[in-house]
Amino acid sequence: MTVVAVVAEPPREGLVLQELAETTPLSAAEAADLYAAAYKDVLRAVDASGGDLLVNYRSDVDIPDEHQGEQSAEDELRALAREAVDDIDEARFEVQVGTSRSARAGNTITHLLESEEVKSAAAVPPTTPLMARTHVDGAAMKLRNNPVVLGPSLGGEVYYAGFTDTIDFQGAYEPPAVETLATRAVDAGHDVEYTELLPTVDTADGLTTLVTMLRSRVTAGRIVPEFTTKLIDDLGLRVEDDGDPTLVRD
Repeated sequence: MTVVAVVAEPPREGLVLQELAETTPLSAAEAADLYAAAYKDVLRAVDASGGDLLVNYRSDVDIPDEHQGEQSAEDELRALAREAVDDIDEARFEVQVGTSRSARAGNTITHLLESEEVKSAAAVPPTTPLMARTHVDGAAMKLRNNPVVLGPSLGGEVYYAGFTDTIDFQGAYEPPAVETLATRAVDAGHDVEYTELLPTVDTADGLTTLVTMLRSRVTAGRIVPEFTTKLIDDLGLRVEDDGDPTLVRD
């Protein structure tokens, strides 16, 4: 089984998805709500897959004073997880180690592969609500024959990075992350395979794409991520396109 580490922060106003509050109709509080909804959908997808769920959370001591909450980061993320998965006791929660995205993901993957001797491990952000069980399981299948599997997103980002062997993770997520990770993998002598491209909600472009895809799926009667879809509907988000797709609110 692949251990899938969801590298997450507590969804607090101003701490997460701040770019959305500056570039979309969402407020900082609504952006935090979106992060929480996407986090729950991602956890549900991993929990439903054949992989093992690990929530890799940001330590309270690493969170700026202005973003400290009434609950600890772990307690806050556990409470949200209980709304998404059937048995929270089957999920692992471990604190992140590292001061950058590359370091946090790299330390987690390296520890799992070398110290725990798992066969494969993956790092995913909690911001890709369209990532379903089939994507997680499909990537795990590809990892049987490829040491590195990447899930590309818009703007050269990645929503999935899976490994059966380590690479040099220092600065491995420097943009464009999908290209940097592939270069590090090839430098380490590894073959690279890819999964389907999916949007994340980290940027206005990603959220715009997600909103159109979710509305299309609802219209077509297809499966959608429950928590994110409901929130987007509650917020009245939709896309207008007069030559330039733009997020608006009803």
